[in-house]
Amino acid sequence: MDEKVPGFLGWLSTGNGKVPRIASCLTLSDHLGACKARWGIGRLNYLVPAGLYAIGDPTSEDPVVVTANYKMSYDIVRRALAGRNVWLLVLETFGINVWCAAGKGTFGTDELVRRIGETGLAKLVSHRRLILPILGAPGVAAHEVTGRTGFSIKYGTIRAADLPEYLDNGMVTTPALGELTFSFYERLVLVPVEIVHALKSLILFGGLIFLTAALSGGLTAGIVAFLAILGAVLTGLVITPILLPWIPMRSFAAKGALSGVAWCLIYHYLAGGGWSLPVTVAAFLALPAISAFYALNFTGCTNFTSRSGVKKEMRISIPVMGAMLLVSTLIFIAARFL
Repeated sequence: MDEKVPGFLGWLSTGNGKVPRIASCLTLSDHLGACKARWGIGRLNYLVPAGLYAIGDPTSEDPVVVTANYKMSYDIVRRALAGRNVWLLVLETFGINVWCAAGKGTFGTDELVRRIGETGLAKLVSHRRLILPILGAPGVAAHEVTGRTGFSIKYGTIRAADLPEYLDNGMVTTPALGELTFSFYERLVLVPVEIVHALKSLILFGGLIFLTAALSGGLTAGIVAFLAILGAVLTGLVITPILLPWIPMRSFAAKGALSGVAWCLIYHYLAGGGWSLPVTVAAFLALPAISAFYALNFTGCTNFTSRSGVKKEMRISIPVMGAMLLVSTLIFIAARFL
């Protein structure tokens, strides 16, 4: 197990066996791994073994912090707890972060109860308190955990970086510690993985558009069409998330569509205009629909959407986007062949 544990320093001997002791300082390899995960490289395998770890030299009276086995979560938590004596209980979430795992149920009641039992935690600590991230609350029934294990649950903070303040504040969550932000930087760091996920569809769909336009109108037409599609995709994936608070409408699809209209106007100007009426109408239907689709994908990254809200928006917006693309295609075909 020691070879598989990032930051492994050695073993802490306890009355209930040995517990891996881990470092709080991250290495260059840890930072490079996080960068790769941000770009979706090896993301599905970016995890650590679930179990109990020791940070510093914890005793039976020291706190127990719970997190997911997504390595980025694990790294952020252990770095935040530098210089402290803490037990870190890592749940098996199959490499998924706390928030998403709570929604999926893997950061949940049964896994927490199981991990408490398998690690023999009750024999290692004299208290019966667990500190869980606030974003893990949707997956855990606190009263059930207490009934099955005797451990009570305290939901500490939104951000792992605030754990030291929480611990120093007598484990009291102030309003600031429970506030979920979604700043420019927090939106920006989510963009790379979305771009990587979109590459396959962009290559397939964009390539098809390029070939179709090139065969019917020449190489220049193919390039113009591909750049139009590329811009629409990036507008939905990058521009819409970055400008999210300032784009009107609540719907992500609507925000993406508005951004797509703006891109279409800009691209029409940059391309020198001169488009025929059918091509112009087709472009102003297709490009906003594409931007809207990719902006809609971003809903799973945000802090102000719900599962029911996302489902409702998808039921309404996807048929509309499909209809816009269909009508655009029909107009283009009619303009070329009729």
